[in-house]
Amino acid sequence: MKTLQALMLALCLAGTASVHAQVGPTAAEAARYQGLHAAAQAGDAARIASLATAGADLDARDAHGRTPLHVATFAQKRAAIQALAKAGAKLDLLENDRYDAVTIASVANDEETLRLLLSLGASAKQVTSRYDGTALIAAAHLGHAGVVQQLIAAGAPLDHVNNLHWTAVIESIVLGDGGPRHQATLKALVDAGANLQLGDREGRTPLQLAQARGYAEMVKMLQAAKGR
Repeated sequence: MKTLQALMLALCLAGTASVHAQVGPTAAEAARYQGLHAAAQAGDAARIASLATAGADLDARDAHGRTPLHVATFAQKRAAIQALAKAGAKLDLLENDRYDAVTIASVANDEETLRLLLSLGASAKQVTSRYDGTALIAAAHLGHAGVVQQLIAAGAPLDHVNNLHWTAVIESIVLGDGGPRHQATLKALVDAGANLQLGDREGRTPLQLAQARGYAEMVKMLQAAKGR
């Protein structure tokens, strides 16, 4: 019973983090922005270039630790992202909740912005969030299969274990709904060679977790890969 209660608490906490930690600027915050933050929010690439030439701090922080790049990523302003990168903005900084631009785009299921960030040299390998996770774990949790495939191709660590003792494979199961999106996510991880023997804190393997949740398609997939 205690083990079940602990699992449910962890599920609740992880789900809460997904909903609340990825917080973009509010309308009120955006209205108060000046300089590069305002240009990033508006997607004004020309203004970004002008301010950068004038010596503006490309990595300045707002009250939540967001740089102009974070703001542009939340706003899906890809021209602004390109302008900031061209001017020399750092691509892998973390904001106050310990998210980088890659993880922000991944959680938003924004494949186009993620593709741009990775092409510009942003890393898919960083440890992010209060759970010491990765963009890959966050995307697997949410069943963003296309994002997961991009991150895998960019060298994201397949078997990183967060401080809940979960991998991307485990999160695709225990925080997923067992449906097509999470099945596709799990398949991408399996096909990429993720370690399917790594268990949770109680030693339960992905196969055992899928069986316990009654996720028949995931069980079939994991059984087919068993012993790999």
